[in-house]
Amino acid sequence: MRNKQYFDGIALKWDELRRGFFSEAVKEKALAKAQLQEGKTAADIGAGTGFITEGLVEAGLHVLAIDQSLTMLQVMKRKFSYALSVQYCMGDVQHLPVRTEALDYVFANMCLHHIEHPAAAIQEMVRILKFGGMLVITDLDEHSFEFLTQERTDRWMGFKRDDVHMWFAESGLNSITVDDVGEQCLVQSNYTDNYANISIFIASGLK
Repeated sequence: MRNKQYFDGIALKWDELRRGFFSEAVKEKALAKAQLQEGKTAADIGAGTGFITEGLVEAGLHVLAIDQSLTMLQVMKRKFSYALSVQYCMGDVQHLPVRTEALDYVFANMCLHHIEHPAAAIQEMVRILKFGGMLVITDLDEHSFEFLTQERTDRWMGFKRDDVHMWFAESGLNSITVDDVGEQCLVQSNYTDNYANISIFIASGLK
């Protein structure tokens, strides 16, 4: 609930905040990893105001944007009012309101570290993938910046790449890669001089 209230509260300024946290290169590398095919279907999990969805729409995909924050989705819907290929859905990442084996791609950008049970969330994302579909997750490497758990409601201080690889494998994915995006997430504390500089990984696997 605290996560939802936090994101409801920052929805109107999220795009500006996000630009300070990490660059467009994160999106570009996530989409390139998936080797997108026009006309296919994709889910953007923890979609926020549409960072990943924007690229999916531009690539000609049909997109299901899922987020726990109705306010985020409302902002996103106004941004993409021109895009008839986007469907908006309020939902819990650990209990996705999507039928099994429904989608060709599933993306989750900077979502996993806000989830109480990341391994279970990955299994749920894999559940909604078609056989032959791809899961792509971009998120934070393990770090020691504790202020993010209080100021940004992060549940996890990033992840070990070996753990992410293991969770993908346990979920039944193949051809798994967990690599460095080559970009940093930069966050200044609101109350102290603390400044987080965290590397970002990209994980992918085929069902």
